[in-house]
Amino acid sequence: MKAVILAAGQGTRLRPVTLTMPKPLVPVANKHLIVYAIEVLKNAGLTDIGIVINSLESPIKQTLNHGENLGVTLEYIIQEEQKGLAHAISLCQDFVGDESFCVVLGDNIFQDKMENLLREFPESDAEASIALYEVPDPSRFGIAEVNGEQIIRVVEKPKDPPSNLAICGVYLFRSSIFDAIRQIKPSWRNELEITDAIQELISAQKKVHQYTLKGWWIDAGKPNAIIQANHLVLGDMPYTPAPESPNITNSDVSHRVILGENTQVIDSVIRGPVIIGDNVIIKNSYVGPYTAIGDNVVIENSEIEASIVMRECKLLNLPGRRIDSSLIADNTEVVSSATQVPSVHRLILAENSYVQL
Repeated sequence: MKAVILAAGQGTRLRPVTLTMPKPLVPVANKHLIVYAIEVLKNAGLTDIGIVINSLESPIKQTLNHGENLGVTLEYIIQEEQKGLAHAISLCQDFVGDESFCVVLGDNIFQDKMENLLREFPESDAEASIALYEVPDPSRFGIAEVNGEQIIRVVEKPKDPPSNLAICGVYLFRSSIFDAIRQIKPSWRNELEITDAIQELISAQKKVHQYTLKGWWIDAGKPNAIIQANHLVLGDMPYTPAPESPNITNSDVSHRVILGENTQVIDSVIRGPVIIGDNVIIKNSYVGPYTAIGDNVVIENSEIEASIVMRECKLLNLPGRRIDSSLIADNTEVVSSATQVPSVHRLILAENSYVQL
């Protein structure tokens, strides 16, 4: 069985971060979002994976190449115009052929690895199988109405939801889905909706099974969701003893702290779970729980927790207030002017930035 990861979206809800990187490459616990999807598929034996991107020049292709470093084989499928999930899936017909296949959204993270679902589908009697998740606000999602293991109806963002079971970005299909997609028309958004194609299967009396996810699920489309995903992934980090290193000087570093190569911790406190990349300098600072720090970052005279700091950033002389629940993209500098006269805030921000002072 082959697999497809959909990763052609523009990531507008995550700007300004996605002005310079596609959303699937945003790091969570120092790992690209899309890698979590690849690992779920690989764990279930699905190593032949197509990734739908918007251009062969996409940084996703440049970063992942052909998957050799991840132990999978990647092929790229181009969706130049984003016309909906069903449209993206329709472009994969040549890649999957007549085989059963799995579709995963490239910006979702699941605690449940779904191994049985993925391994058992080819031998099942279902024409499709859809992963669902119980949500408190079903009117925001595509929702499934079920009868036992069968899905009997799907509806997109209903005003009067028939259940609280949201369709959450993992689909298993047979080749019949391509005929179903050809039967549907664009929605009011002028997109081909995958819920409409699934409903075509149901209306044709095809068996569509449901699988209810266990654990947590994050649709990491907005900054707060990315930060929450980072929190949850780090929270699942297994116990490791406090690191011992000659690069730790006069510092208090707790258990569940992962330090990268050549990273220095000087006169500082680090409370896990925390993951820190390579060639980082942390000096006279506090790094609190649920923080991920990328490579080549410098943090001096500052405090931060429950945040993501990407590569090549500098946080300097920020002792007055702790940075909390923040998403700081590559090559960002945050520096205090408190020692200067006049003391001011000076901001150079991209479109759709958010600052709380």
